[in-house]
Amino acid sequence: MSVEEMVRRKAEAAKHASRQLALLSPGMKNKALYAMAEALEKRANLVLEANAQDLEEARTKKEIKRSYLDRLMLDENRIHAMAEGLRETAALADPVGRGDFSTVRPNGLEIRRVRVPLGVIGIIYEARPNVTADAAGLCLKSGNAVILRGGSEAIRSNTAISYLLATAAYEAGIPEGAIQFIDSPDRKAVEVMLHLEGFLDAVIPRGGAGLIRFVVRNSRVPVIETGSGVCHTFVDESADFSMAEEIALNAKVSRPSVCNAMETLLVHENIAGSFLPRIVKAMEEAHVEVRGCDKTRSICSWLKPAEEEDWSTEYGDLILSVKVVCSLTEAIEHINRYNTGHSETIVTNDLKNAHRFQAEVDAAAVYVNASTRFTDGQEFGFGAEIGISTQKLHARGPMGLVELTAMKYLIYGTGQVRC
Repeated sequence: MSVEEMVRRKAEAAKHASRQLALLSPGMKNKALYAMAEALEKRANLVLEANAQDLEEARTKKEIKRSYLDRLMLDENRIHAMAEGLRETAALADPVGRGDFSTVRPNGLEIRRVRVPLGVIGIIYEARPNVTADAAGLCLKSGNAVILRGGSEAIRSNTAISYLLATAAYEAGIPEGAIQFIDSPDRKAVEVMLHLEGFLDAVIPRGGAGLIRFVVRNSRVPVIETGSGVCHTFVDESADFSMAEEIALNAKVSRPSVCNAMETLLVHENIAGSFLPRIVKAMEEAHVEVRGCDKTRSICSWLKPAEEEDWSTEYGDLILSVKVVCSLTEAIEHINRYNTGHSETIVTNDLKNAHRFQAEVDAAAVYVNASTRFTDGQEFGFGAEIGISTQKLHARGPMGLVELTAMKYLIYGTGQVRC
């Protein structure tokens, strides 16, 4: 069977299943989610064996990044976290059928607006196998069928996870075909997915900037962009140094491979002489390669120069670019020029500057005195997320259950006709 035929058959099955899935009760969907979580934990050995093979193959590639292996690696704790994510999703309020508007018109028409599933969602993602569980769980809970296409580097892990999830869901009463995984590493499969008008209702890419650009430029299906993250921390002149150091270290070091990690540190010039040596020392002790602008290097002369491309680069690794700015205005202008609309933070004790920063910075999440690492569905109380949307249409920020639904208007009349 050709890749084109295989992908189309899966899409047809998902489309058929989506009509039945949209009508299932919250109780039925929650039962399936708990069964899926149990299956992951009971058969963890199957997933770990597959993941070990993926890791072994990844390590044979040249110049492999530590952050890449971290994204790919699974262990019992991460599998347990995936299972817990499914249980947490089950515990969330069901968005389907939820009303958010109602009115009675002068002519007597009663109008209600309710949330309904999008239908069939295609998820195209890269190295993180946990996305398979998160996406399947969120789509099921929101009444959507899903077609998953993970990166070839995690093909065995994703195949094992999707098999366990789908089998458990179908045994719990979910219509067969609702959870599909494209187990072909052929890149042609992605192109086929992007041309499935009439079958896919939306495509969501999760990965680096290259993947997202490819999907946006080539898709005939509506795309919800989940962003690469060129995130900034601005240390204002009134900042508490201990707080700024702790926030910056967390934003860069806690998990550098994720999209809400800091890539650029901005420091006000009035405190640069005293704060920069301190933060650079802390970063280097955490094995971060620091690259600085000319002003930064005039204070920390041993640093590698930051080039123009550094300001717009999502490193996804222990690399940090640092720039000294003369004012809050320059910091905001720099962020709005180079950021990707993801997450930005200011560390300050000046309430006026904090409010101005939040008002003028163009991003999905804008923080005051907190790490950008909090931009996450679970941290925001949404449960697991399908991704962080950096666009402005339909959804922005962490995409939870509500963002995977659309609106339907229900109108009740008593024979009215329009003049």
